Amino acid sequence: MVEKTTGSTVPRRQLGRYLRDLRGRAGITVRAAARQLEWSEPKIWRIETGQTSMRSLDVQAMCMIYGAPADLTEVLMALAKETKSRGWWHSYGDGIPEWFNLYVGLEEAAVSMSAYQSELVPGLLQTDDYAREIIRIHEPDLSDGDLEDRLDLRMVRQNRISRDTNPLQLRVVVAESVLRRPIGGVGVMSRQLAHLVYVSELANVTLRVAPFETGAHYGVVSGPFLVLRFPKTADGGDSEPPTVYSEGLTGGLYLDKPAEVEQFETAYRGIWEAALDEQGSRRLLAEVAGSYVQG
Repeated sequence: MVEKTTGSTVPRRQLGRYLRDLRGRAGITVRAAARQLEWSEPKIWRIETGQTSMRSLDVQAMCMIYGAPADLTEVLMALAKETKSRGWWHSYGDGIPEWFNLYVGLEEAAVSMSAYQSELVPGLLQTDDYAREIIRIHEPDLSDGDLEDRLDLRMVRQNRISRDTNPLQLRVVVAESVLRRPIGGVGVMSRQLAHLVYVSELANVTLRVAPFETGAHYGVVSGPFLVLRFPKTADGGDSEPPTVYSEGLTGGLYLDKPAEVEQFETAYRGIWEAALDEQGSRRLLAEVAGSYVQG
């Protein structure tokens, strides 16, 4: 059964995965498929990784080449129509990078997230002043209007953790370096750390700090990343595979192969165990916040 999901991201990924599996079972290479369809190989890759919406007729053509049965072809053609639906975040227009649209769609569909950050406060936990500084640093040429759009989007995304119904279950570990790096000055940092103390007391948020004294741990070699998990189907399976996401200067990396996800989940368990417990983390957050005020 094809799951109904929020926005266009998850249907695109589902459809891409089905088409990739059909091609694999048919023993057809990407090159051969592209030749028969008179498309480029990158287009096949974009379809199979869920990075583009699709027309029903194009899905029908792929299914015909891959030898898909008629009933499955009909289901996949219907799913293609879902890939054109637009999520709420698309209202922010061209100011939002296309690669980040994909991530926001996944975040919107997720039910839980485990995140590690060694450099910055995670976006879902940033105050508006802190977020504004980060966006300015990342894209100094943004117009004032686009900057405010980015900021507004980030603040709206935070509703996932504060809403009353089905809030995102969030586990976060931040390195102590995140607390000590004075983004935006002492006032901004003091308010940001006080906000972390506040959100850490929400029932659906668990926040830990990995202190300097811990020394080497998994996060030192893994770098920042997060693991997204999605709703279960009626029979208890995953509606979407767990997905690892890490962000770079020019785009995001998505991993969903079971072996890849397991490697990062092992890393996360190690980071979690190396961090202070929740109470100790709140104490350190309050201490560092106070040092900014005193300074």
